[in-house]
Amino acid sequence: MSCASPVDGAVWDEGLLRSVIDELAAIPRLPTSAGERRAAHLICKRLEDLGCRAVVEEVPAYSSYAWPIGLLTATGAASALLAARGRYRAVGVIGGTLACLGIADDITGRWMVCRRLLMRSRTAHNVVAEIGDPNQRRVLCVLAHHDAAPSGLVFHQIIEEWLVRHFPKLVDRMTSNLPGWWLVVGGSALVALGSAVGSRWLRRTGLVASLLTTAAMVDIGRRPAVPGANDNLSGVAAILALAHSLRAKPLANLRVILLSAGAEEALQEGIRGFARRHFPKLAKDGTWFVNLDAIGSGRLVLLEGEGPLRIHYYDEDFKELVADCAKYMGIPLLRGLRSRNSTDGVVPSRYGYPTATIVSLDERKLIPNYHLDSDVPENVNYKSVGMGVRLVERVAHVLAH
Repeated sequence: MSCASPVDGAVWDEGLLRSVIDELAAIPRLPTSAGERRAAHLICKRLEDLGCRAVVEEVPAYSSYAWPIGLLTATGAASALLAARGRYRAVGVIGGTLACLGIADDITGRWMVCRRLLMRSRTAHNVVAEIGDPNQRRVLCVLAHHDAAPSGLVFHQIIEEWLVRHFPKLVDRMTSNLPGWWLVVGGSALVALGSAVGSRWLRRTGLVASLLTTAAMVDIGRRPAVPGANDNLSGVAAILALAHSLRAKPLANLRVILLSAGAEEALQEGIRGFARRHFPKLAKDGTWFVNLDAIGSGRLVLLEGEGPLRIHYYDEDFKELVADCAKYMGIPLLRGLRSRNSTDGVVPSRYGYPTATIVSLDERKLIPNYHLDSDVPENVNYKSVGMGVRLVERVAHVLAH
């Protein structure tokens, strides 16, 4: 597919973006909370007013990654302390191994055994809206999420900012953020390894790492929600602006699904619920996903891939289509970067759907105010949000022809 014909100018304006973000940022929106539910219904009403067929779907979900992972890292620490008594080395090996495997399972979203066994399932609220012929086989699904993360000391970008100040050339060459999840998994792994080989140094290092990550998870788990204006009300505002444009200029050969998911900050719980309910009805050879997450930082980025432990790469052909559309529209789009975290885009991609995830960075290659109380509407770069809308609008028009 090519971007050979222009798209007329957008019919929305910055005022729409600002009104959405201002309204929702005032609502505390932790995953599965009453605030998340309220935000979902407000978004649904706005989409209905824009002519969409929109509903709020309730899906089973767990409210936090912090508590199950904190329990697992605490298990790794306890195993290290028991293994310090020579006759309990087997406890260190088994406990450290199980904790390590449990953490890897949870953060990669495979079976999530720990949270399913030990946490009470709650309810996430997904807003699902459609534009176009409901029987149309060709579908573009545009994703965002309206829940907001809790903060925590670990989100203060002290190390990253130090690297930017002292090693700017190194930062320019970096193609991914620092692998923070490796430390979380590594503590329990070192406990198991140190216990197995009888290394006191390895075991103690694993104990310290496990205690630090346990404290970090408790800190996160006890915090309220940040305003989440950029992460990710910028994406929510973008899908509403897209609905505004497509109502004025409908597409004849493409059905567009606009999904604002809940519980993304609990590691993609909302989109998993959407997948269970809707993916059986969406053909893999006629459905595309574009995920918009924190697009108000200044410079749009098309992620090559993402994943907390191993990078999962997105579909090359669809990435090239999105990049071609950006080039044709004159929209700067940074390429070549990968994320050591995860967003909603990883779920449809792992199911085999062509997926593109668009995020944004500032001039330092950081997401400013990420998971901090300073993530407020005044700090959103509305120009980059608008460029994100124009880019997805262009992609939709290309897919429709």
